[in-house]
Amino acid sequence: MSKVKAFIFDLDGVITDTAEFHYLAWKKLAQEEGMEFDREINETLKGVSRTESLKRILAHNGRTVSENVLEAWARRKNGYYLEFIETITPAHLLPRVVNILELLKQKGIKTALGSASKNARAVLSGLEITDYFDVIGDGNSVERSKPAPDLFLFCAEKLNVNPECCVVVEDAEAGVEAAKKAAMTVVGIGDPEKLSEADYVYGAPAEINLDLIL
Repeated sequence: MSKVKAFIFDLDGVITDTAEFHYLAWKKLAQEEGMEFDREINETLKGVSRTESLKRILAHNGRTVSENVLEAWARRKNGYYLEFIETITPAHLLPRVVNILELLKQKGIKTALGSASKNARAVLSGLEITDYFDVIGDGNSVERSKPAPDLFLFCAEKLNVNPECCVVVEDAEAGVEAAKKAAMTVVGIGDPEKLSEADYVYGAPAEINLDLIL
């Protein structure tokens, strides 16, 4: 009998890939404020909150701003991002994601979203998959974001499942670290070297072997 009672999915890079939208939004803000921003810097923002991302961009540029300006810039970037994600549709789902969600439902395994994004609900709505999730944990759910374990522990509590009976699917190092701190099994999506702490690593969601994990 499998001890797995629930799966918790990250959003970006696992269910859909809105990374390009984030990149374009940060790029627009950076250009307006005369800051350097490229894809290499963007890579360091994976799985990190909006405010922390902006702090990293500022640090890279040797800039400091007041808390008020920081918040205003973060809001502005989010406005640009929201404009981009208005174009999101089920066509933006990564291959086999819906199939995996359906299989888990058939097996009676609970599902949750565990995303640092404060726009997660809007993205799920555009993808038309909100109903597949028993619980939605997002950037509004907890104070501390990944790599703190709080978001995944929040999901486990709302699902009424012990953390050790949860499997987290993540594509970011910060997310893998958070899931490990929560004492959960971790499925990494992406580069095995970067995600070496994960229990299983697959190149893409479509490659996940559910039977093996269960």
